Amino acid sequence: MRTQLKVTRDGDAFIARLAPSQASAMYEALSYLRGRDRGDTELILLVGAGREAVDALLERLAGPHKESRDFRLALEELHVLHSALCATPTLFLERSGLFAEEPFNIRLGFYRENFDALAQAVVRAVAEA
Repeated sequence: MRTQLKVTRDGDAFIARLAPSQASAMYEALSYLRGRDRGDTELILLVGAGREAVDALLERLAGPHKESRDFRLALEELHVLHSALCATPTLFLERSGLFAEEPFNIRLGFYRENFDALAQAVVRAVAEA
């Protein structure tokens, strides 16, 4: 997965050019959190937005994506995506407290390192914009 992200500022919004794998990783993280039948309170705690906002963002990220494309995102939406990338791995902890890499990879189609690198790239790219 590409770990670099290009973000430019456009007024109050940001234009993020996402590679297909990046858009897919963000979609998978957010859909996993949304699909676990969480109430608004839990979802807001995890990603900073309720079901309605999460569903709207999921609809925009839905693929399949064959080429990189631009997504116009508010800072709050970037926060939701960053939070989803960071929160999802915490739900794959075993009873021992260790991270369960194989179930994570099977369910989401990515390695945790991909989510970590992409989350870091979001912060870096927005800060530079």
